[in-house]
Amino acid sequence: MRESSVARSPRSRPRKARTEPLPPMRLGAGLQVLAALLWLPQAALIALVIGDLAGQGRAPEDFGLNAATSALAVAILGIVRALLDGYAGRLCFRRARQILSERRAKAAKALAARSPLDSGRPASGVAASILGEQGEAIVPYLSRYRPARLKAVIVPLAIVLAVFPVSWAAAIVLLIAAPLIPVFMALIGWRAQAASEAQLAGLGSMNGFLLDRLRGLATIRAMGAVDRTAKRLRQEAETLRTRTMAVLRIAFLSSAVLELFAALGVAMVAVYIGFHLLGQLPFGAWGGRLSLGEGLFVLLLAPAFFEPLRDLSSIWHDRAAGEAALKALDDLSAMDVAVLNADADDQRKGARAPAPAVRLENLAFAHAGAEQAAIEEFSLSIEAGEKIAFFGPSGSGKSTLLALIAGLAPADRGCVRISEQSLDETNAGSLRRQIAWIGQTPHIFAGDLISNVTLHRPWIGADNAQRALAAAGLSHILEGRDGHLGEGGSGLSGGEALRVALARLTADPRISLILADEPTAHLDSQTAKDIADHLLAFAKGRTLIVATHDPLLAHRMDRIVYLPKSAMRAVA
Repeated sequence: MRESSVARSPRSRPRKARTEPLPPMRLGAGLQVLAALLWLPQAALIALVIGDLAGQGRAPEDFGLNAATSALAVAILGIVRALLDGYAGRLCFRRARQILSERRAKAAKALAARSPLDSGRPASGVAASILGEQGEAIVPYLSRYRPARLKAVIVPLAIVLAVFPVSWAAAIVLLIAAPLIPVFMALIGWRAQAASEAQLAGLGSMNGFLLDRLRGLATIRAMGAVDRTAKRLRQEAETLRTRTMAVLRIAFLSSAVLELFAALGVAMVAVYIGFHLLGQLPFGAWGGRLSLGEGLFVLLLAPAFFEPLRDLSSIWHDRAAGEAALKALDDLSAMDVAVLNADADDQRKGARAPAPAVRLENLAFAHAGAEQAAIEEFSLSIEAGEKIAFFGPSGSGKSTLLALIAGLAPADRGCVRISEQSLDETNAGSLRRQIAWIGQTPHIFAGDLISNVTLHRPWIGADNAQRALAAAGLSHILEGRDGHLGEGGSGLSGGEALRVALARLTADPRISLILADEPTAHLDSQTAKDIADHLLAFAKGRTLIVATHDPLLAHRMDRIVYLPKSAMRAVA
């Protein structure tokens, strides 16, 4: 499959100069590490003062300090630690929000560029869940887990290096206790990530189920399927509850494991220091016994040695949820089939081009995973201003042909020519400016009727929209309901929604090629005739291609192209 412009990787950027500042995330993590390391001089000052008061160890005066200045230095260091930690957390949070916004924008852009022929497109409820609530799991993962992981690597090592010159035995105890925690956390983490991915998948499935059933609520009531739908909803909710509780159980287990080993490690150091000061364990110090100040210094650092690991444990489940959310957003950004030149600017007003001739040359297209091609070696020549109908049963490839003509997907083989221009990635956007598409169920946005016609296109004014509505026979709606519509066209009939779509293309002066996909499907005969009348009236002087299985509409065209159910090989 050809690669679209939105799916290509960006060009490699030049290497940054060394004089540039660190990125906010790395700077924030580094400041949090620095704040944690400030406990080392704080603990040294506290141990120095208490040891001097007890008459053991070196006095603060040996370092040019006294008890008052030492206390003041401890307080200042504590304030600096708090300020650094707060500022670093703010930096990391802001950067995490920025990364999430960028990932969401990329995924939304990819969703907008995905072809309607892409069989791998996610359901709207699933996509909304990933972009919304599931995406929020990225923020704690980036702003809390990653800095905590850096602290867990650097701070314990720095503390061991500070303890080792004082007591090699205490340093060995810390080194023995420390590896047990990451090993068990990794074992638990593998299961946690799988559980988080399952929980997020269940959440997306339930959101998609709810959205789908809310859209079809009237049909569910009409078919008497309310109880069956409620039962299915309870099953979905129970599945989601089970998966959520599995994630919580693993989170509690990880915290319990770390608390156990951290408590054992601190207890082993405390037991050794206590018995050493009592003379029961005289080994472990360099050149003699530890003083009270030195023992207190080691004891003060022992809990701090495990603190980064405790912090890492408390947010360990954030890692699993965050990585699952990142993977879901990346999957949402991936595209198998993309609209050609989807990111082309369509905000420029242009004069209407003459009715184009359309030529299809040996087109072939197969849906992903399909055993049989939807279109194979299909050729067709359509004259400028001609009105033709693709006529055939469902599954004969009518809608696929319209999508290929509009550049909504690249053909596997062959070529589409519009006004003698070969439709490709470079010109699809400019050619689509003269193309109008009418589907079976046009989407109606919540808001006023005028905005639903202009679609905020700057070259279409309110006067043009009102004239288009009058031409489409919708003036009574504009006057009677003050022009306000609900989401999805609540209150409009199927025929009125199609009239809104007709008004949209009538208001655009650039349209010279109209593609209509089953415009009269699911309409009564009189409404279908009215829609066909309006469509043909607007199509005067334009090229019109209609995909339909309605024989009445097909016979009103200049020519009918019959499409069989099987893949097409004939030249029409």
